[in-house]
Amino acid sequence: MTFQGWTLIAVFIALVIALAKPMGLWLFALYEGRATPLHRLLGPVERGFYRLAGIDPAAEQGWRRYALHMLLFQLVLLLFTYAVLRLQAVLPMNPRALAAIGPDGAMNTAISFVTNTNWQWYSGEVAMSNLSQMLGLTIHNFLSAATGIAVAFALFRGFARQEAATVGNFWADCTRVTLYLLLPACILYALFLIASGAPQTLASSIDATTLEGVRQTIVLGPVASQEAIKMLGTNGGGFFNANSAHPFENPSALTNLVQMLSIFAIGAGLTWCFGKAVGNTRQGWAILAAMLLIFVAGVGVVYWQEAAGNPIHHALGIAGGNMEGKEVRFGIAASALFSAVTTAASCGAVNAMHDSFTALGGMIPLFNIQLGEIVVGGVGAGIYGFLLFALLAVFVAGLMVGRTPEYVGKKIEAREVKLAVLSIAVLPLCILALSSLSAVLPAGLAGPLNKGPHGFSEILYAFSSGAGNNGSAFAGLSAGTPFYNGLLSVAMWIGRFFMIVPVLAIAGSLAAKKQVTESAGSFPTTGPLWVGLLIGIVLIVGGLTFLPGLALGPIADHLAMASGPLF
Repeated sequence: MTFQGWTLIAVFIALVIALAKPMGLWLFALYEGRATPLHRLLGPVERGFYRLAGIDPAAEQGWRRYALHMLLFQLVLLLFTYAVLRLQAVLPMNPRALAAIGPDGAMNTAISFVTNTNWQWYSGEVAMSNLSQMLGLTIHNFLSAATGIAVAFALFRGFARQEAATVGNFWADCTRVTLYLLLPACILYALFLIASGAPQTLASSIDATTLEGVRQTIVLGPVASQEAIKMLGTNGGGFFNANSAHPFENPSALTNLVQMLSIFAIGAGLTWCFGKAVGNTRQGWAILAAMLLIFVAGVGVVYWQEAAGNPIHHALGIAGGNMEGKEVRFGIAASALFSAVTTAASCGAVNAMHDSFTALGGMIPLFNIQLGEIVVGGVGAGIYGFLLFALLAVFVAGLMVGRTPEYVGKKIEAREVKLAVLSIAVLPLCILALSSLSAVLPAGLAGPLNKGPHGFSEILYAFSSGAGNNGSAFAGLSAGTPFYNGLLSVAMWIGRFFMIVPVLAIAGSLAAKKQVTESAGSFPTTGPLWVGLLIGIVLIVGGLTFLPGLALGPIADHLAMASGPLF
């Protein structure tokens, strides 16, 4: 480990904290439906959308109607993308004459992008046409991100309102977030990437002659525009198979830092927005503090393990950290930080191959996902997932002091606790059940490229990534088979929507309640004690649930490596 490495991590965390309030102010304006400086330019566009779709943005919806409209929207988008991929061979903007995607692969990809997972069983540069990349996939990077933020807004209203029957309008929330935040930010972001060296063209490829005299075809395309929303929307789906390790997607150390900041920017801003929505910004800062403390511990372990390297190499006199699978232009510290950022958020982007990390270095990205990606988390999904743990934390605190739990002015009763547990339980049930199934069936065992505990880690990581809507992989699993395409499709759909619906039910339940005045007997939810309790609940629930699986995978892999065997 080096001083420069720790400086990078410290600067990154400081910048995330600095971005939280400015981003939160903008998000709060959208949450309230207030005008922003962009409304003069884009207001007519927004109103045109509503007229075209026959939507009254002022007509609010109860949680059931909000959830129904959200689910129908996702279903329509899924079918649309499936059709684009299946018809790719006959659609325009396919200069390399790529074949259509098969049925199981098209369904897997459509579900992947609808759910903000962006899991990729394929190599983008050899499987997807420019039209499929832009119309079939990039469109979801915007809309799935906007959906997550819209659900977070609905939950905020549940806490902020009293004796209300509605939680907002899904169409208005989704439109405003897309039009006034994601789209303009990504236009500026894409211009920055283009200036930094990322391509943005409809040309298919160019031919180049290498120094060895070999002719090489270099694939091009609309890379910068997809890269911008891929990061800002915590999507992660790469234009190229190498993802953000590819110099066209991530040209320099500066773009690497900006990409990491953009992944956390909206998630950090939503914590401040939540505090503002409930009338106490200290609530938002407390949540962000808990998130960042967990994050710092995780990135510290990854950096420590990758900098330490392989003890077997040390015994052979080979000094240095573990550079296998990493870009030399980024090095160990930036690669370790990137892996922790993308798995703490629901962004499947990678600038190094997680399969090449040390056993414990690879365990932290896996564990980040298994926690529910609530450590800043995906746009919207991170904050509403963390608030579920906050409900459990005040419930536990209430049991300890013998009072009815309260949180930000609302009594937390049996209904909210049951719904929170139901939503949290979706992830471990899905991950562990499908991983166990794949670890015993021949079709599942045919996937891992490694044997022993490392092979099991590849399986466990795949279903953690799918159900957690992350999308990254250990890159050692041959997942482009009907078996894995099918099971991962199920995992992605369940992990996204079986969690969202209970969250919206909680929003509806809280909105109907009265506000409770804080008293001397109320448990404080803004100080260090509360932050510590939050962290403890998150780690205990995540740790106890997944510890057996981690023991069979990365922990066993580490212990075996220490004694000699490698997998």
